[in-house]
Amino acid sequence: MSTDENTTTVTATTAPTAPTAAGETVTAMATTATRYAVAPGYRVNVRSGPSTQYPVVRTLPLGATVAISCQKYGEWITGPYGTTRIWDNIAPGEYISDAYVRTGSDGLVAPRCA
Repeated sequence: MSTDENTTTVTATTAPTAPTAAGETVTAMATTATRYAVAPGYRVNVRSGPSTQYPVVRTLPLGATVAISCQKYGEWITGPYGTTRIWDNIAPGEYISDAYVRTGSDGLVAPRCA
C-alpha cells in the first residue's frame, strides 16, 4: 500500500535505556503506528464491538485519524469507502466500521483480532 495524504505514520519512542533501582538495565522500545483518516465530514460512532448492536462508547470528531491495532469481521456496513464487514479495533473495546476509514485497501490492513 502506498502512503497518501490521508495516511500518516507516527513514530513514538519511550525513555532511553536506564538502570533500575535493582541495577537491571531496561531498554525502551520504539513503536510505529500508522494512522488512517476517517472519512471527511463524518463523526463516526465508536462501539464496544463489531456491530451496530453494540453500544456507542464515544463519537470521533470531524477530521479524526485512527491507529488500527487489529481487525475482525462483523456486521455488514455501507459507508463512504464501500460496503464491508471489516471492523477496526482502535483501542481496547473500541471498534469502528472500516467503511468509514481510508485504508487504501478492501481487505485487512492489520492483524486479525483474537
